[in-house]
Amino acid sequence: MSSALAISNVQSDLEALKLAQRAPEYLEQQSTTGLLDSIPFISSSESSDLWMTYEKLMISCLRTGDEKSAHLCLERLIKRFGASNERVMGLRGLYQEACAENNSALEKVLQEYQNILSEDPTNMPIMKRRISLLQSLARPSEAISALVELLESSPTDAEAWAELSSLYLSQGLYSQACFCLEEVLLTCPNAWNIHARLGEILYISSLNPAHANDTSIERALTEGIRRYCRSIELCDGYLRGYYGLKVSTDRLLETAYREAVPKNSSKTESDSLLRLPFKTVQELNKKATAQIEKIVSRKTAGDPEYSGYDESEIIAAKALLDGGS
Repeated sequence: MSSALAISNVQSDLEALKLAQRAPEYLEQQSTTGLLDSIPFISSSESSDLWMTYEKLMISCLRTGDEKSAHLCLERLIKRFGASNERVMGLRGLYQEACAENNSALEKVLQEYQNILSEDPTNMPIMKRRISLLQSLARPSEAISALVELLESSPTDAEAWAELSSLYLSQGLYSQACFCLEEVLLTCPNAWNIHARLGEILYISSLNPAHANDTSIERALTEGIRRYCRSIELCDGYLRGYYGLKVSTDRLLETAYREAVPKNSSKTESDSLLRLPFKTVQELNKKATAQIEKIVSRKTAGDPEYSGYDESEIIAAKALLDGGS
């Protein structure tokens, strides 16, 4: 899973690298106290606890391949909390996965997870590590089953619902993927990225050959457009939302809206009620295009207010404006 142990204050790759590079020195000089104040990047209130510091050090070291320093951090955590502590067990499993040299070694780790869960089925960190490992071993069906089981005991775990959505999407199960994100929104109703992600899944589903008629395509695109609009409403300036809104309205205008008043006798009354007015779709398309052009222009000009946009998203937005999407 993307964050199988729900580590707080996730660091960037650069911060993790800098921290890991200095870890051996600190681990050698410091005992189980006094480490926190002398290490950069971890002085925020969210990471004021010394033992969270060791945890972050361990993960940073694993990300950069420093297994020796990671093991020293793990040993200190085990010494403090004991090997039977659930969070420590999860971290130990993470360390074993990172050190595994081949799939055979990973299978042994997986078997250990299964043994632990057979004794304690409620061990959440181990459940999540097992799911993550099943994904690494390319076993999506087993990972889906394990996530469903996890959610039965923890139905408000938004991260688990989002992960399950991604797994369903990878298997082409679009309605299930959407359902999972709807569950995320029950917990996080203002998560604009989740609204946009729903729009993306609906757009992808509209490309499915199973949608053999304009009515099915229109239904998926219309709901997707509503999702993108909500994401932009919650986060004005959200490039991904504007991008999705443009590609969805483009496709809707090219398919179900070939004419201002499409002739389609197969539409039901409910379809007509859900249908967006042709002029509304046009206006949304113009609005999305204008906003994308503004963001790309300001970012390219070096406007500091637009420095936070990811370069890869800017490149994709330029390609869309140039007709290369």
